[in-house]
Amino acid sequence: MAELLPLANTSSSIFSDTSLATWIIAISILISTVLSILAFLGVAQGLQIRIWRSQIEARLRILEKYRDDVKQLARRRLSELKARDVDNILETTIEYFVVEPVSIEPTDITKRLEKILRTEEDRIEQVVASRLPEGISDIQVKNIVTLLAIANALNLIYKYVRHILLTGIKTRNALLVAQLWMMLPFFMRIAKTYHDAAKVISKGVPIGDAAGPLAAYRLMTSLPRIAGPIEVAKDTIYSVHKMDGRNIVVVKAKGPGSTVGRPGEAVERLVEEWLHQRIAAIITVDAALKMEGEPTGSIAEGTGVAMGDPGPEEDKD
Repeated sequence: MAELLPLANTSSSIFSDTSLATWIIAISILISTVLSILAFLGVAQGLQIRIWRSQIEARLRILEKYRDDVKQLARRRLSELKARDVDNILETTIEYFVVEPVSIEPTDITKRLEKILRTEEDRIEQVVASRLPEGISDIQVKNIVTLLAIANALNLIYKYVRHILLTGIKTRNALLVAQLWMMLPFFMRIAKTYHDAAKVISKGVPIGDAAGPLAAYRLMTSLPRIAGPIEVAKDTIYSVHKMDGRNIVVVKAKGPGSTVGRPGEAVERLVEEWLHQRIAAIITVDAALKMEGEPTGSIAEGTGVAMGDPGPEEDKD
């Protein structure tokens, strides 16, 4: 009988291990069944939407802060310049919008778009200038207008993200919320760029498009001058120089306000004016967005036109 005791203990251990494995399998099947039922009923999708919603709302608060920061910066600059009806200026310019012409009909769409954009630009400048005291320079007006344009862009990004989020929640469209969640890092980078640019633009520090005017200025000051500088289009000047036996026409924004001028319109007028002479080449210098992995300040040569004007040319800013 004593020799049978180890066998009894071994048998009991085997039965115990088998029972534990059975319970683990049963519990796993039960959990899988419950999760499958919840997924079928849409509970899991609803939970995922809640997670996405909380993350998007956190970014929305950051976007709202960006917008309010630039808005307060513009308010402070307007107050320093003794502007009247500051609240009215901010409300008008930040909520200003442009309705693009119908693009299905290509006839003169460029001219129509240009007219609309010029009207927007003139209207914002008129709103600001009409409420500033006399003696304020055009440079200060341009900087304020650019600052308000940044606040307008941040406000548009904020409202667009909020609109997509609320629409997705209202319609319980998980795909719409998921797409917004995936695109949100790009929106945040754009918004942060606007937010950071506002700080230096309010001080009149040149950034971005200053690369082109700086190159043009170096040519204007280093080459023998024949004529100019002459204003050929709004906020755009040109001068004629001599280089290696050739006549060089240099076009740049008038500056030093934060405006790119109208280089496309200026070049068009100069080409028409100089039709009797052979134009060998039109060379443009502009700052472009840096792709990830590219060194900052690198120079590349290509074919095409980089202009800030509306038109068939590509805007590389």
